[in-house]
Order: sequence, then structure tokens, then C-alpha cells
Amino acid sequence: MNSLLKFRKPLSSSFISSSWQRFSSTLNYVFKEKKEATSFIHSTAIVHSNAVIGQGVSVGPFCTIGSSAKLGNGCRLHPSSHIFGNTELGNHCILMTGAVVGDDIPGRTVIGCNNIIGHHAVVGIKCQDMKYKLGDECFLHIGDNNEIREFTSIHRSSKSCDRTVIGDNNLIMGSCHIAHDCKIGNNNIFANTTLLAGHVIVEDYVHTGGATVVHQFCHIGSFSFLGGGSVVSQDVPKYMMVSGDRAELRGLNLEGLRRCGFQVTEVLD
Repeated sequence: MNSLLKFRKPLSSSFISSSWQRFSSTLNYVFKEKKEATSFIHSTAIVHSNAVIGQGVSVGPFCTIGSSAKLGNGCRLHPSSHIFGNTELGNHCILMTGAVVGDDIPGRTVIGCNNIIGHHAVVGIKCQDMKYKLGDECFLHIGDNNEIREFTSIHRSSKSCDRTVIGDNNLIMGSCHIAHDCKIGNNNIFANTTLLAGHVIVEDYVHTGGATVVHQFCHIGSFSFLGGGSVVSQDVPKYMMVSGDRAELRGLNLEGLRRCGFQVTEVLD
């Protein structure tokens, strides 16, 4: 036995380190899965028995979840936030205090994963279009990874044949308004109190300054910049910078293009 021990080679430190890392990662995975599977619903919250609640969902005090609601895994509802109507939230969405999502009217509100709905924001309610007929279905679809800040309002479509759409990775700052049937792309930044009237189309990587107003049916091209306080009553071409009341072209959005990774040669072409 002593001879065996004598010739036995000690385990290398790298092997011990890698084994410990694998063991630690396994433990972390197990604990994470266990935590993910545990949901919490405060005793003062009102959750309808027909609502579908995913794993690891946290529902705070005085929240309301309606009968047709569906919440993905890991969603968090802060106190006094509410989900009404036929509303679906993807995984890991957060509703801050006072947020209201959905409405008890025909149609549907669908929100993707990893979205934040800010304090007292109202998302997916009936539009303010006079053409809307009570009883018509109306729709709102929101993608993933959007941050919708406090007091923002986003309305459903005005007709059953249309829908309001917001893509992915948008930052919609406080007190913005996105009206019925708007189509918003990806990676846009709307500064505070940006107001979009009905049927506005905004492509990708658009940046608006504060208190920007866009007239109904306008089309805002990708990589454009709308200066603060502008009143936009016409379409804005791609890559351009506009400002003023009424907004006029002010040249290429050079700084915006640079920040988005455009090379000088590309801009010159």
C-alpha cells in the first residue's frame, strides 16, 4: 500500500479548479431553477382563477390579474399594477407601480419578453379614434426588450383588420403617446412627451427630441433625428435631421449615423 501511495500522482490544481467550477455552476443552476419555479402572490392581490401564471412570477400587493390574462415565467408585478382583458405577457416582464396593461374589450394585447412597463403607464387600452365602433376587435403587439417609461400611453388599433405594432429594443421615455395603428420598428429612442398620432410609421434607429409631435399618417425613415419641440406634418426621409414648427430638413443626421457605426465612406456615398 505504501508503495502504491508513493507512486500515486497528486491531482493537478487545474483539474481540481475545473471540477469545482463545474460543481458550482451545477449548484447555481439547481438553485436558479428552484427559485424560478417558485411564484409569489400577495394576499391582497386579486388573481382570477382562470388566469395562466407562469413559474417564478411575483405579484405584489393590490394587483389585479383578469380571467383571460397569461403571464410568462419570471414576470414581476409591483404594487397596484393591473392586467385586464385578453392580455399575454412574455417571460421576465416587469410592471412598475400603477401600470395598467390590457382592456376588457374585444381583441388582444400581446407583449413579448423582457419588457418594462413604467410607473402608471397605460398600455393596450381602447383607442381615441372616433371611427372605432364599440364591440370591434382591436389589437396591440409589442416585441422584446422594450422599456416603456412612466405615464406613457399606447393604444390598440382602431379596426379589427389592423393592429398597433411596436418592435424590439425601443426606449420610450416618460409621458409619450403612441396612438392607434402606429407601426414602430426596432432600436428607436423617443424622448419625453413624444406624441405620435394615429397610423404613424416609424422605421428603425429613429431618435426624437423632447416634446416632438408627429401628425397622423406620417412616415419616419430609419436613422433620422427629430429635433426637440418639432411639429412633424410630413414624411421624414431616411438619414435626415429635421426640426422646427413646421419641421424642415436640416441636413444629414451625421452624429446619429456615426453612433450607429456608419463609416465616413458610407456617408459620402
